[in-house]
Amino acid sequence: MMDGPRSSREKRKRHATMKDVAELAGVSQTTVSFVINHVEGPSISEETRHRVWEAVRRLRYRPNAAAKMLRTSSSRSIGFVTDVLASSPFAGDMIRGAQDGAWDRGHLMIIVNTGGDPVIERAAIEELLERRVNGVIYASMAHHEVAPPENLREVPAVLLDCYSSEDGFASVRPDEVGGGFSATDALVQAGHRRIGFINIGPDQVKLASEGRLEGYWRALNQADVAFDANLVRNGNANADDGYRLARELLTLADPPTALFCGTDRMAMGAYDAARDLGKCIPDDISIVGFDDQRLLSMYLRPALSTVALPFYEMGRMAAAQLCSTHDSDEDFEPTDHLVECSFVGRQSTAPPRQQ
Repeated sequence: MMDGPRSSREKRKRHATMKDVAELAGVSQTTVSFVINHVEGPSISEETRHRVWEAVRRLRYRPNAAAKMLRTSSSRSIGFVTDVLASSPFAGDMIRGAQDGAWDRGHLMIIVNTGGDPVIERAAIEELLERRVNGVIYASMAHHEVAPPENLREVPAVLLDCYSSEDGFASVRPDEVGGGFSATDALVQAGHRRIGFINIGPDQVKLASEGRLEGYWRALNQADVAFDANLVRNGNANADDGYRLARELLTLADPPTALFCGTDRMAMGAYDAARDLGKCIPDDISIVGFDDQRLLSMYLRPALSTVALPFYEMGRMAAAQLCSTHDSDEDFEPTDHLVECSFVGRQSTAPPRQQ
């Protein structure tokens, strides 16, 4: 009596084989192979093909992926290795874009969250290499320079939302300079000439901080507006510093008529500072953010004008680059792609109040 349940479980766990399909369909295993692999040429009748596919359906037959990988030398999969998956509000868009880009090209994506631990990172990449992935996306949830582990060089790799000064790595990242320019230029075009800038501190996200500052400077320079260092502050990217630094700027003897904030969270703090000082947005002070973090930007009152970080587009581009290179058998080109950060105009900006 002990053997019955065990035999039943073993039977349930047994996977159907190509031989099983052939027997049920009444054809050879070679015919089954031709049909399920869509091999052109062999004169197999439509009726025979129908019997094979019906047998596949009834037996729930699935080809052995490991065996197929050995035959084709391709797993048709890519890895996605990231540092802080759970804590970033933008991770979902980036991963969704990469998954869509991979799936559109017939690739599966394997996601690994390392928590920024270099030991886990090296081990994760080693595991992906053993699984014969066709490439790896090495993603960061904060735009900064990275030093990828050496074993990442053994496979085509794209650095996503990060950058390495070492040769051999492709990258897909946001155009921070262009984003800073777009935000500032929107305020310039509205008529503002005294524009405060509450930036992310360079010790936090150096590439983002320096890029957005350069874009701010370029937009002012293009409009023949003198750069005033007294209108620039650096903060911690959160609402508390947005509030504190906005109060500093708005209580100057000659305050700005507009604020460009380095993140939407900083802009949220600036909203509170403006209101505590009795200022109306946008009539008394225009405010622009950066990120387009939808839970903030669309539900602040008034809705926040901001610059969108293109996380979905970057993820999709990174996956497409890896998959397309594999499918075309071309040499992998380690190019640096900058993706546009577009301005999203809402209700927090207006021309400056006439004095």
